[in-house]
Amino acid sequence: MKVMVLVKATEDSEEGLNPTAEFARLMEEMGKFNEELVAAGILLDGDGLKPSKDGKRVAFDGKSRKVIDGPFTETRELVAGYWLWEVKDMAEAVEWVKRCPNPMPGPSEIEIRPLYESADFAEMGTP
Repeated sequence: MKVMVLVKATEDSEEGLNPTAEFARLMEEMGKFNEELVAAGILLDGDGLKPSKDGKRVAFDGKSRKVIDGPFTETRELVAGYWLWEVKDMAEAVEWVKRCPNPMPGPSEIEIRPLYESADFAEMGTP
C-alpha cells in the first residue's frame, strides 16, 4: 500500500531555513532516517516545502477561480514536508514514523494518509 506521510508545519518551519547548529543536526538525523527508508525499499519520494509565504492557493466556486497569496495563517493546517512510501500496511507506516527523529526543533506532528488504489474503485467499474 502507498501512503503519504505529511510533516505538519510549525511556527519554526514557517520562518524558513534557519542555518543554526540545531538545524544542521536535525538535517543530519533526517538524512540518516531517509537512508534507512531507502535501504528498506520503502521511500518512493519525499521533500521539504518552502514556507506558505512562498505559496499560493486557488479557491474554486463553480466556474470562478480566486488566487490567494500566502502566507496562510493556520499553521497547524499546513504541511512542511512529505514522504511517499510503499509499505505492507498502515501498522508498518506507523512503526516507521515512530522511528523518525522529531522533524522540528519543538513539538511537531506527522500525519499518515493512505493513497487510493485501483482496487478501491473496482465496484464502480472504472478501468
